Amino acid sequence: MRPYKELTKEELLSLKEKLELEYKGYQDKGLKLDMSRGKPSAEQLDLSMEMMDVLHSGMDLKGEQGVDCRNYGILDGIKEAKELLAAIIEVPIDNIIIYGNSSLNVMFDTVSRAMTHGVMGGTPWCRLDHVKFLCPSPGYDRHFAITEYFGIEMITVPMLPEGPDMDMVERLVSADPDIKGIWCVPKYSNPQGLTYSDETVRRFARLKPAAKDFRIFWDNAYSVHHLYDDKQDQLIEILAECEKAGNPDMVYKFSSTSKISFPGSGVAAIATSPNNMEEIKKALTIQTIGHDKLNQLRHVKFYKDIDGIREHMKKHAAIMRPKFEAVLEILEKELGELEIGSWIKPRGGYFISFDSMDGCAKAIVQKAKEAGVVMTGAGATYPYGKDPHDSNIRIAPSFPTLEELKTAAQLFTLCVKLASVEKLLEEK
Repeated sequence: MRPYKELTKEELLSLKEKLELEYKGYQDKGLKLDMSRGKPSAEQLDLSMEMMDVLHSGMDLKGEQGVDCRNYGILDGIKEAKELLAAIIEVPIDNIIIYGNSSLNVMFDTVSRAMTHGVMGGTPWCRLDHVKFLCPSPGYDRHFAITEYFGIEMITVPMLPEGPDMDMVERLVSADPDIKGIWCVPKYSNPQGLTYSDETVRRFARLKPAAKDFRIFWDNAYSVHHLYDDKQDQLIEILAECEKAGNPDMVYKFSSTSKISFPGSGVAAIATSPNNMEEIKKALTIQTIGHDKLNQLRHVKFYKDIDGIREHMKKHAAIMRPKFEAVLEILEKELGELEIGSWIKPRGGYFISFDSMDGCAKAIVQKAKEAGVVMTGAGATYPYGKDPHDSNIRIAPSFPTLEELKTAAQLFTLCVKLASVEKLLEEK
């Protein structure tokens, strides 16, 4: 079929009638499908079920350091858990602190601590007239929710194929002392599935912030979440690059096993410089008596080491890959020649980012919802939920079954067609 923009008004009206009839057919099916969040499927969760059996009542539950994991002790995580998470995060074991079940919680705590107590002797952010964060977008809605919760002004930075627009980042960070941080998902980014180029990472490390307490919030959530064995993105390590550039304290690096083992029952960590770690540990001594060492031990005994993690993630990929490929195949087949949308084919992560014609995303998501498919709200991938082009939609293929996903993707492309035709008719 010809691109929709080339169709006459009469052709568009005829097409609209046909599409509406097809859409009514989907509404009559009574679908209840969820593509709203990057939730692992039950099949993926089953991969880790044997973890529930690695600890039992007859075991010696002491870690390598001789500490009884049932009791108090070891504020920053047992040694073997540090070794496992450090291998995932690609940092030395001396640069890591093990936390609880969620990296989002660690990020919230890190912003909260800066608000109330400042960063390494700086003025607490809550006492400043203005605090700003840079937000590469499309980006992760939960990052933006944290900064919005604390009343931090968010500045949108466009995402380019090699990462955030670093010309803009460098210009803003070097000129404005009110800019205290930037959110980053550097590998298989949420939602576009992009990985920052080597030069982008090095430019981050060489930043010259006007604010001494500026920090890069480096959420490497998908570091081992490849879809293919032979096509994998590589990301150079930011802590080492910051050290080389003379900015050792500028980055907080976050990770967890949430989409490796069990979301909500995983192990999270922060990796950063010794100076930052000293400050964090001071707060931790007040905040907690230590995180769940039994859960840390359970993860280590199940995965054993980074090779165990890699083999486990191949099993995840075997479940995820057909789902991603099914969605991409349907997008190409149904929309490929119509010039009413574009998308990125990721090599890993949890999402497919779709860009509709300007002004159509909200209508597409609403139409999908009214036909029984729930998606992430349009605008969620931008600060304050405001997509300036009303075009970006995050597709999450992981949770539905493959057959459900194919149905949802077919309905989604129908909604894209219908919303696009309506938009073009408005313009005519």
